[in-house]
Amino acid sequence: MSNATTPPPLGPGSPQDVPPLPGSFPIDPATLPDPIRKEVEAPDPVAIDTSAAELKDGVNRCPKCGSTEIRQKPGSDMLICLYCRHEWQSTRVEDEFGLGEGIDQLRGTVVASGARDIKADTASLMTFKCAGCGAEVTVNTANAMTARCHWCRSVLGVNEQIPNGAVPDAVLPFHIKKDDAVARIRQFVDKRRLFALKAFKEQFTPENVVGVYLPYMIVDANAAADVGGQGEIETRRYTRGSGDDKKTYYDADVYRVERHVDFTVDDLPLESSLERGNLDTGSNTNNVINAVLPFDTKNAVKWNASYLAGITSEKRDRDVEGLRPHLEDQLLSIARAQVEASVSRYDRGVRWEQERLDLRGTRWVSMYLPVWLYSYHQPGRNGGMLHYIAVNGRTGKTMGSVPVQQWKLLATALTVGTFLEGIALWLVGHSS
Repeated sequence: MSNATTPPPLGPGSPQDVPPLPGSFPIDPATLPDPIRKEVEAPDPVAIDTSAAELKDGVNRCPKCGSTEIRQKPGSDMLICLYCRHEWQSTRVEDEFGLGEGIDQLRGTVVASGARDIKADTASLMTFKCAGCGAEVTVNTANAMTARCHWCRSVLGVNEQIPNGAVPDAVLPFHIKKDDAVARIRQFVDKRRLFALKAFKEQFTPENVVGVYLPYMIVDANAAADVGGQGEIETRRYTRGSGDDKKTYYDADVYRVERHVDFTVDDLPLESSLERGNLDTGSNTNNVINAVLPFDTKNAVKWNASYLAGITSEKRDRDVEGLRPHLEDQLLSIARAQVEASVSRYDRGVRWEQERLDLRGTRWVSMYLPVWLYSYHQPGRNGGMLHYIAVNGRTGKTMGSVPVQQWKLLATALTVGTFLEGIALWLVGHSS
């Protein structure tokens, strides 16, 4: 007789009582469609900690005397203490964290601290405990990055890289002073005064120009691309008909053209503000801001709110994944430009019909770039048009949109057209 005992029956709810649900087994990524498979197999983003340990208490101090009265030295990247007059150079962010190296070795997604995803539930209001006297000071990061303690007058800056898009990894300080920017904007408008809208000329006050730090993502990329299409080489050109019915025809050999290119991109700027990235030319002229590029982003320094004293700033509201489609469009444009020299023999051009991008690796850094802005709202249908004149805060390059009186343009065009037609008739008359 066996001494073994029969185990008691399993009770309700035991795992053995419930058969596995269909599809509950681990999925083999190899069975997934290509775009989804790549996303599943892609490594998790790697983080680079660019936070400044010396600024964790929210106070920007002079390294010599400890004062918080710090400003940027005009026209340079230096900081100066207004109390002891000590000057010092902030560290370039690229040198500090090696951001200019290893682009051809990038794999996956590398994200710096200030480029992390924005938490939707993080408020703009931040409260800091003043290290000078212990008072609590509130900073609204939606429109300011510094504040002064109302008790001891210490200047506090938002330096901790909080996950609400407020604090970037780096800042490129202004070099162009306001007086210089005003003069450049005035010169830009003066050249276009003849056709400018009367109301614009009456209200034009370039002294109202505003310095603003605009949020950008600066991206390094390691990529490859394949493009394919049809190229044509002209073999014969001839005309048929006469007079007004005369037409030109051509014959061409058509070829299938395919190209592959491996390339890296260093410091590609992408607007990380949804509003500034809106290039709806029917309601704004945001595109003029792109026209003042490039910026010398290699000279950007580690984040320090002291550079923002007296300067407004806009907060980033777009994450890495939200900007990735825009990045891919830019990289494909770069790839097409890279292969342009290799298709010069197709004198009728190449029509690219297929293209594929292999984005091997990227590195994302959040950065503030300096721009002087003058704006003018032109009333009209659907809210009118917002015109901008922008000055690159580093190089002084200026571009803008001036509202014009259409009838003046039309009258000038008709006058010039009539004049040119008269010249053409005179030449015909004297050539016979």
